[in-house]
Amino acid sequence: MMEIIQALILGIVQGLTELLPISSSAHLNLIPWIFNWDIPASFDVALHFGTLLAIALFFCKDWIALIKGGYRQVIKKEKSTEGRMFWYIVLATIPGGAIGFLLDHFVGDSLAQMPLLIAIALIVMGIILYMVDKKAPSKTKYEEMTLRQTFIIGLSQALAFIPGVSRSGVTMTTGRFMGVDRESTAKYSFMLSAPIVLGATLYKFKDFVFNMPFVVGVLASFVVGLLVIKFLLQYLKKGSFKGFAIYRVVLGLVIIGLFIIRN
Repeated sequence: MMEIIQALILGIVQGLTELLPISSSAHLNLIPWIFNWDIPASFDVALHFGTLLAIALFFCKDWIALIKGGYRQVIKKEKSTEGRMFWYIVLATIPGGAIGFLLDHFVGDSLAQMPLLIAIALIVMGIILYMVDKKAPSKTKYEEMTLRQTFIIGLSQALAFIPGVSRSGVTMTTGRFMGVDRESTAKYSFMLSAPIVLGATLYKFKDFVFNMPFVVGVLASFVVGLLVIKFLLQYLKKGSFKGFAIYRVVLGLVIIGLFIIRN
């Protein structure tokens, strides 16, 4: 049986890594591998539910405005930024979510057992994130994003089926590549992740074990997730993704070192 301390550690790690572009799936797969922990497969999704709650609470007013705007645009033909962004998120979620689900369903579990692949994904994506963020212009704000930009960003999240790529990492990188400023691409990445995580939570709900480790893990990921969202949006007003890119490369190299030692 998974112990409470393990659930607490994994919950904190999930809250830190899901919303930063450093791959929660990599960390949640690597930590049990390093310490030889036996963690139920459904617990990963449960921890994602905690960060989903954090996104829902932090952006509560935004979600209400988006839903109202989306409803009014269809029913009352009232155009607004909120209505437009709501339908952009819906359209961007469908292809990325569907493709990502199929890939994860058929090969996700096997990839999660490959620490060397995870390490390579961390390094490669870290380098791409750094190069794109350094050279890309910051000319588009959240409210100005187009259907083309939002759709391509949504499509890119299908690559998150590879542990180490990171859903937030690949969507933020794609957003920066398309000229969206750092704070806006982070916000859109958070909003875009919510429907996908909600779908995964409902799909795996029957497998959840509602015990104390579950409560501790979800609560920890929720609280830490809230703090991380606030930190990242504030930090990206002036900071860059350079530190996260360096962290990814260093972590990848450490994992490769551990893999060589163990084998």
